[in-house]
Amino acid sequence: MRVFISIDIPEKLKKEIALLQKQIYSQGFFEGKITEPENLHLTLKFIGEITDSQLIQIKERLKKVKLKQFKARLGSLGVFTNDLIKIIWIKMEGDGIFELQNKIDSCLSDIFKKEKRFMSHLTIARVKKVKNKPELLNLLGYEMNKEFPVAEFNLKNSELTPTKPIYTILEKYKLES
Repeated sequence: MRVFISIDIPEKLKKEIALLQKQIYSQGFFEGKITEPENLHLTLKFIGEITDSQLIQIKERLKKVKLKQFKARLGSLGVFTNDLIKIIWIKMEGDGIFELQNKIDSCLSDIFKKEKRFMSHLTIARVKKVKNKPELLNLLGYEMNKEFPVAEFNLKNSELTPTKPIYTILEKYKLES
């Protein structure tokens, strides 16, 4: 079993992101793959392959994470490096995101390594080949500026298939109201 912990994006925003993805992809600036709307999420912690006993432990520990619901915001388009563009993402903003990620990291720290550098982003495309770098870079900084409430986080299984990953929610964790 291959697991990670995430925040899902509301359906309404997934539709807006899908329109943006279509618009960017149709301009032909790159060859690659757009993230499927149903798979749009913010990864708070990628854990990877685990055993059944580790799964039980993770589920129990995550129940102890306490935090009030908060607002998150979809910010600007970006890439990790302008030199070698492999991922196009939308920045996710909000103090609650970092606080939640830190609490999750801390509660699992004696089983799994803490994140060295958490980068709050939502992957919208994976780039195989850049065809028009100046125009692609010109898109960066475009602001979505969409706020949404975060009321829960999820423990998910990730099954890799030849066409796309399939994510299954193993457990939902509600934040305090």
